[in-house]
Amino acid sequence: MPHAPLTVLQLTHQGDGAGSTQSILNLGQHLQHRGHRVLLGCRAESLLARMARDAGIGHVPLDFSRLERLAARLADVIARERVDVLNSHATLDRRALTWLRWRARLPQAFVVTRRTMPRTSPLELFAVGHAADRTIAVSSAVARALRRRLHPGGRLRVVPNGIDVARVDAPPTGDEIAAARAALGEVGDRTVILVVARRKDQDVVLRALAQLSRPVVLACVGLEPDAELAALTAALPSRHRAVFIPFTERPLAYYRLATLVALPSRIEGLSQALLEAMALGVPVVASDAGGNPDLITPDATGVLVPPRDAEAWAATLARLLDDAPTLARLGGAGRELVRRSFTLERTVERTEEVYREALERRALLRGERPR
Repeated sequence: MPHAPLTVLQLTHQGDGAGSTQSILNLGQHLQHRGHRVLLGCRAESLLARMARDAGIGHVPLDFSRLERLAARLADVIARERVDVLNSHATLDRRALTWLRWRARLPQAFVVTRRTMPRTSPLELFAVGHAADRTIAVSSAVARALRRRLHPGGRLRVVPNGIDVARVDAPPTGDEIAAARAALGEVGDRTVILVVARRKDQDVVLRALAQLSRPVVLACVGLEPDAELAALTAALPSRHRAVFIPFTERPLAYYRLATLVALPSRIEGLSQALLEAMALGVPVVASDAGGNPDLITPDATGVLVPPRDAEAWAATLARLLDDAPTLARLGGAGRELVRRSFTLERTVERTEEVYREALERRALLRGERPR
């Protein structure tokens, strides 16, 4: 017998220019396509709120500035909308739900999704982990880090992020390609290295460029330079250029202009940018940190580099940029891996399973037999 559809409230206090915004939106869309009723609770002024409305997902405007007020608002929404499952994706919303659970005001299933490497104190992790019925870690690396910081292992499930293949396969418009070319400026015979991320150790790649003889354009999409990045850019040898492009909702055109994608971040859970690049067949280089090794098998589906090691980054980039056959092989293998094992459909199916587990746990605690 098929499971009954659920009312699911997705929550995040973030929802601006980050990969998690696209991931949460796509999760909500695909849950709706599978027959569930999805509500998305986030700040009224956030990018995610507008994207949810445009996608036909119900939006619940929330003020995250005060914990008790937020908790009271959530309790009202949960009761009025007859919510079955709450899925928290960020710090402030999981704190409010934990507050409700510890005060016996949250009988519904409560699921936490951890999208980055945890930096929360072990005490808070312990409290949230015991309040939530299930915690989803988006990579094995995140799950291991949670266990080390006292999260209860029995309630932890690994559900890797997935990519919406149809979204990345949709060809950019002519205007989008033209805008991307204009943002890159004069490329000439330079190789384009792309970093799509907020501030996540881009300085390491800039320091590495100074050691490269092959002329490069480093395109940092989603970031405006701070003083450190501006100084490093100004100090680059004249054969190189670095450009900083503010956040764009449609970054896919840039992947089609890049020779490779770099991600020097140390805090990734499972990077949306790496998934996008690999799905499009663009070879990737990333720090050997966080969830990056869950996606990248060294010299098979990409290359891993010691984090914060500019000399190692320079040596790796120099080797790859002089080896077109290896770049092509890595790009092809990454594309095949993501389209086989990291699809959004698989992510949604596994997420549904976790929701059912959480509902069964609540039923057992009420003394009911799970359906």
